[in-house]
Amino acid sequence: MTGTLKKVDKKKPHTAIFDFFRDIGLDFIEGDIFVKLSALVMGIGFFRRKQIIKGILITLFQAVIILFGFTFADHYLSRFGTLGTVERVSVFNPETMRNEVNNFDDSFQILLYSIISIVVIIVAVAIYLQNIRTVRALEVLDRSGEHIPTFWEDIMSARDKKFYLTLLSLPCIGIVLFTIIPLLVMITVAFTNYDQQHMPPANLFTWVGFDNFKTLFTNDITSSFGYAFGIVLTWTLIWAFAATFSNFFLGIALSSLINNQKTKLKKMWRTMFVVTIAVPQFVTLLVIRNFFSQIGIANRMAADWGITEFLSSIGLIPAHLDFIPFLTDPTWARVMIILINVWIGVPFMMIIATGVLMNIPKDLYESARIDGASPFKQFVYITMPYMLFVTAPFLVTQVIHNINNFNVIFLLTQDVYRTTDQMLGNAGAREIDLLVTWLYRLTQEQYDFKMASVIGIMVFLVCAVFTLIAFNLVIARNKEDKFQL
Repeated sequence: MTGTLKKVDKKKPHTAIFDFFRDIGLDFIEGDIFVKLSALVMGIGFFRRKQIIKGILITLFQAVIILFGFTFADHYLSRFGTLGTVERVSVFNPETMRNEVNNFDDSFQILLYSIISIVVIIVAVAIYLQNIRTVRALEVLDRSGEHIPTFWEDIMSARDKKFYLTLLSLPCIGIVLFTIIPLLVMITVAFTNYDQQHMPPANLFTWVGFDNFKTLFTNDITSSFGYAFGIVLTWTLIWAFAATFSNFFLGIALSSLINNQKTKLKKMWRTMFVVTIAVPQFVTLLVIRNFFSQIGIANRMAADWGITEFLSSIGLIPAHLDFIPFLTDPTWARVMIILINVWIGVPFMMIIATGVLMNIPKDLYESARIDGASPFKQFVYITMPYMLFVTAPFLVTQVIHNINNFNVIFLLTQDVYRTTDQMLGNAGAREIDLLVTWLYRLTQEQYDFKMASVIGIMVFLVCAVFTLIAFNLVIARNKEDKFQL
């Protein structure tokens, strides 16, 4: 039994798909005439086995799908290849004394409804194929003389034995409607010329193949996207790892200090740091942005104490500035963003680390002390390995989260930072932008949806590659037996 389960677990996806279609083919060939006729009218197999209600419902489903295909789907899929050819024209009608609009094509509507049609057709085909297997299973039950469930018994089964399928159906529908379809639309937009000059419904856009991907890696007189992409991607990766691991190590250190036996008023210290989590992040970021602005309290204090003059004398501040450019200079802004993120993220990591540290076996520390290990060595050889083992999946998800951390960058620098790099500005990017904030600016400020979609695909690829590498090289190699007493 164990060997059989192992073989099933190791079955490759393409083998499972092949087996599925092979089984359907065998069911169709070995089935009786009613199974074969079910390939034409889906309800015939149910009618033959006296499942009248199911037969009526599945036949109505087939009729609706056919009607959908020949009306809605055909109307849009027939124009999917061109995304429309008739532009919007407004003509004054002297008879009605009004401007009348022609029956024009909307490229985005054609794209969206075509993708919806394709998804519906794929789902319908899957149900159609599964229907052949179902009626074949009913035939086998009928021939063996076993009881065939009635419609009411199937309803009871969906409520009891197969209730997990009933519960999963709504989330699956939600994933298709609100995740898969929008994702497919975003991906397909990357292969069009959908931008400010091709904005429906006033204008049409069309397919351009891989031209947008070539543009992303091109750096010439007409396009600086290649230059901008290199800078933004590099900063995105630096930010993701710096933000993740600074919070991780400092959070563990803070938790270790608070939980140390010599530390007094542990509850008070924990409460003080937990309060920072209770305050909404956007409120904290906006307050800090004002705090470090050109005329903020930080600059006033630095000027009064002579810090600004000192930094200027050693060349850390340009000579023409009389303030510290905390959020307006590329280098200063990047450093400040990481430091401010520490203030926001360390308390959260402290709470997680506290829970993990409380579960580290005390015997490990006692054995280490008997062997003469110092507190530092105990931290390096016991605390950190255990923390890394337990929190490895969390670290992977945190890196992905920080790659897409829109709030910190946007709220700290919006309407404050201005790029001085003309090539970055031409691509709609800034030195402190992440890929996700660059994507946002392209859509909301430049209306360059095609390049925003390309960058969205790049974000997905970066996150997917990192996740695969991390889970295979880090998490999969963790040795659980090392932490078992």
